[in-house]
Order: sequence, then structure tokens, then C-alpha cells
Amino acid sequence: MRNVVLAVLLVAPAFAAATSTASASTTAAVTVSAASAVLTAPPPGVDGGQGGVSVGLVDAPTATRDDPRARQYIVDHLPPGSVIHRRIEVSNTTLDPMHIAMYAAAAGIADGTFLGAPGHTANDLSSWTTLDENGVDLPPGAKTTVVVTVAVPTDAAPGEQYAAIWAEVNAPHGVGVNLVNRIGIRIYLSVGPGNAPASNFTIDSLTAQRAPDRHPVVAAQVHNTGGRALDMSGTLSLSDGPGSLNAGPFPAQLGSTLAPGQSATVTIDLNQQLPDGPWTADLTLNSGLIQQNAHARIQFPPDPGTSPVTPIAAQPPAVPLWILIGSLILLTILAIAGLAVVVHRRRARRKTAQH
Repeated sequence: MRNVVLAVLLVAPAFAAATSTASASTTAAVTVSAASAVLTAPPPGVDGGQGGVSVGLVDAPTATRDDPRARQYIVDHLPPGSVIHRRIEVSNTTLDPMHIAMYAAAAGIADGTFLGAPGHTANDLSSWTTLDENGVDLPPGAKTTVVVTVAVPTDAAPGEQYAAIWAEVNAPHGVGVNLVNRIGIRIYLSVGPGNAPASNFTIDSLTAQRAPDRHPVVAAQVHNTGGRALDMSGTLSLSDGPGSLNAGPFPAQLGSTLAPGQSATVTIDLNQQLPDGPWTADLTLNSGLIQQNAHARIQFPPDPGTSPVTPIAAQPPAVPLWILIGSLILLTILAIAGLAVVVHRRRARRKTAQH
């Protein structure tokens, strides 16, 4: 029997599907862009279905509750011998009852993309990961919670590993063909003693381009200089254009994921009506609480092609937001304490003078 694999992607601001075909013994690697994903097309084997099947992370560690990535993906740093539990919600908003298989499988990062391995392919992290339900049967409009447990062995090697939790709908579709729809939640797990490795990245260059359909594009070369994987997002603003025009902000194209040491291009598609320039480009990129900015003067080519690369000056190390907030709170406490000391000394002097 031939397998047709449909992996559902969450691509802001809309949903998309990636399709691949394979032999009976193998399935193709698929992109895992979904943290809280939904299958909006009718599931295989369901005629006239509406709504979708969705999965989403219910909770995140208290220590990382301010990190957007930790609210979307399972992101953690654990010493060997540790065990964590995470809850995910599985929903069926179709008009039909659904059987949904649940399992963990291997994943990796290549060419700026987080990729789920074919089928039930295992790696160390997926073998440490268990679910309290291997499958759920949901009536129309129902939802349930599945508990994910990650138990790191005491002899686990240090480093970062990747896997995915899959929700899969599988049904025959014609003679000798099997349709497999699956949606997933990423797992990023760093193993080692002490605190998690620091995250950081640089924006090395900006390049103004014009695509074959003639719409302008800005390409940013990004390098992961830290010890954790990054999921890039951000915005680009243009100012000081022809006639003092300003434009934006324009969202960065989502989907760029970088493992430690990797580089990738983050692209920003712009309005086709924009003049060639020159423009002052201000780019802000984020991964979780880490943020970097780049500032450059660019000009788009009049015809499809690429303008000269604009290098970006070296950037200072990124400072996580929680450190900035903590520093501000500490300075406030010190200021209050200093004021209290001054008031106390003045009162003491007055009492001494009165006696």
C-alpha cells in the first residue's frame, strides 16, 4: 500500500499543507511548523467534514512563562536523571467522530527548517518521551488532554536534542492508497548540568532583492552564536525613502529555525508598489526573549536580481528581557534603601542635637 503523507503547517497568518508521497515502507520527512496546529481540511475518510483536528500546548514551566517559545513548544533544559510532564490539548471540531493516534518521533534542523523524521523514526529524545494515551477517540466537538512525559536517563550525553509530538489521522483513500494527516508540537531539550546554555544570534548582513515577479524582498543573513536552537520572527521598517516616504512595519517570513552554530536567511516580502529607494532599513528579529536589531541603507534593483550585500556592524551581546527587568527592580530597591538610610541619619542627627 502506498502512503500519502499530509503534514499540517501553521504558517502565520494562515494555514497550509505540505504533501509528499512515498513507498509502503517509508514516508518522507516533513516540516514541523505547528506549535498549536489545526487540520482545517476534511480528515481522510470523512466525507463533507467541517472544522478540524487541532493540538496545542496547555502549560509551560514557570521559569519560562514569559518566553513566547515556551508557550508554543516544549522547550527546557534538564540535568540527566530529570523527569518533566507537559499537557497538550487535542480537539475535534469536525462533524464526525475521529480516532487520533498520538506518538513521539525524531526531528532535526536542516537548512533553516525544523524537520520531523519519517513516520515513527526514533532518536534519543523520542525514546525518552512517552504519552499517557497512544490514541484518542473524540466525538464531534470534543477535546481531551494528553500528558507528555520526558524522562532523561542518568547517563544521557550533554547537548541539545529535537523531537516532535504527533497527532495523526490515518484512513484508506482509494485502492492501494493510504492517507496520513499529522500535526505536531516541537520539542527542544537541552541536557546538561547547571543553567541552560545562553542563547544569542547576530544579523550579519541585509540584502535588497527583487523577485522574479518583481516584488521587493529584504534578505537578512542570521547566525546562531549561542548554545540553543532559535526560531526567528520579527519586523522590518523602511524610512527616509524617496520623497521622505516611510513604509512598514513588514513581518519577517516565519519558519527560519537555526541550530547552534548554523546560519540561515530570513526574508521579508514587501509591497510591489514600493519605489526602489534608497531606503533606511531597520530590522528587528526575535527568538523568544532574545532580540537583535540591524540598521542599513539599502536600494532595490529595478529588475529581478540582487543589490550588493550590506554588511552590518558588530552587535553587542543580546540581553534577555528578564535581566533588564530584574536590573530595573534591583536599582529601584537600592534607591529606596539609600533613601531610607539618608532619612534615618537625618532623624538621628536631629535627636542628637535636641539632647
